[in-house]
Amino acid sequence: MNAPVTEAELHAWVDGQLPPARRAAVDAYLSQHPAEAARLQAYRAHNAGLRALFNPVLDEPVPRALQRRPLQLPHWPLRMAAMLALTLAGGGAGWWLHGAAQTGERVQQAALALPARAALAHAVYTPEVRHPVEVGADQQAHLVAWLSKRLGAQLKPPLLTAQGYTLEGGRLLPGQSGPVAQFMYRDGGGVRLTLYVSTEQKQHRDTAFRFAQEGEVSVFYWLDGQFGYALSGNLDKAALATLANAVYAQLEPSGE
Repeated sequence: MNAPVTEAELHAWVDGQLPPARRAAVDAYLSQHPAEAARLQAYRAHNAGLRALFNPVLDEPVPRALQRRPLQLPHWPLRMAAMLALTLAGGGAGWWLHGAAQTGERVQQAALALPARAALAHAVYTPEVRHPVEVGADQQAHLVAWLSKRLGAQLKPPLLTAQGYTLEGGRLLPGQSGPVAQFMYRDGGGVRLTLYVSTEQKQHRDTAFRFAQEGEVSVFYWLDGQFGYALSGNLDKAALATLANAVYAQLEPSGE
């Protein structure tokens, strides 16, 4: 009799580290539990988004200021001490990076990750047919009040009817250090846009538009006060820029 599938095995499946002997059992389990399969696919998409964002850094040249001659240590005890110090320092640095979202660096990390996280959320939820949002636009007052309460700031989903898009609704998502909101729009042809709203910036003022391309998803994003905004869509840059300007024009008066 096969052993029950554990949560550790599910995470090993996500990471591609599941032992071959258990692959058939886990695959069978996921085929019988579509909700679990969807959850793990979302984890895989999340990991892929993070790799796409940060892997290019590994190929960047080492800055000249960080290039130093190796230490010349004449005696092996000193060499061993240096190696131990470097090992401990490396472990500390690794742990600091692991917890960066919980330290004073979390604001910068949130800003850098904003377009990737927004694009990932867009890619995960826009294909949904039955459940693209948690709360529909028919309950807009409740939706806005709920998300505003959870984010601790008054939200104002922009109107894009003049551009051919109507609000479908929204949902609550996990951010790097707290909740974020996603509003979803749809045009008459079924094309969807998502507006990702974060309050993880903590009074950062940088309203300049920036553009990112995450796979097939285009993203315009900007920071304004405590808010970080990212408008995502499977559109070309010019078309999305027009929509981003319409969003910005409505949000700017309340960017206090």
